[in-house]
Amino acid sequence: MKLSTPRVLPLENSEWNESQKELMERSSAGREPTNIFKTLVRHEKLLKRWLTFASYILGKSTLPGREREIVILRIGWLCQAEYEWAQHVVIGKRVGLTDEEIERITQGPDAAGWSAIDKALLLATDELHDEAFITDNTWAALKAGFSEEQMLDLVFTIGNYNLVSMALNTLGVQLDPGLKGFAPQD
Repeated sequence: MKLSTPRVLPLENSEWNESQKELMERSSAGREPTNIFKTLVRHEKLLKRWLTFASYILGKSTLPGREREIVILRIGWLCQAEYEWAQHVVIGKRVGLTDEEIERITQGPDAAGWSAIDKALLLATDELHDEAFITDNTWAALKAGFSEEQMLDLVFTIGNYNLVSMALNTLGVQLDPGLKGFAPQD
């Protein structure tokens, strides 16, 4: 973790006002809210509006789940956003990523074993992170496997999780119980 303590403390359930409680109940789908939501609920208007976009990216985008999680994990790794990484290792495994693939994401697009389309996803993530631009060669490689809508969703997915990584790192959002960050996952 970049910070060992939060700069913005999570707001605990007992501290929520009525509108915060309603927002947190809607956003957590019956589960205990995670630290990112407990932190962002301190700014209800921001959380409410960001959730609309983030919910689309995570659950309604045209990108298949496995491919979405490859780019989310890669941008989390590039940003050294340990909270993001930990949360999405769990989600990545749920959508079919193997432990080997998750480890290989840390090595990037040049690691042995990637399919051409997986390599293009990783290249796109690296290029957007480094230059805020996907090169023509990478764009062409992506077009071989994705529709125009999926390509748009890809750019916005990487952008959203770059933003989230910056916020998590800067705010000092700490790992939720049971998550291991950059440590190997069981």
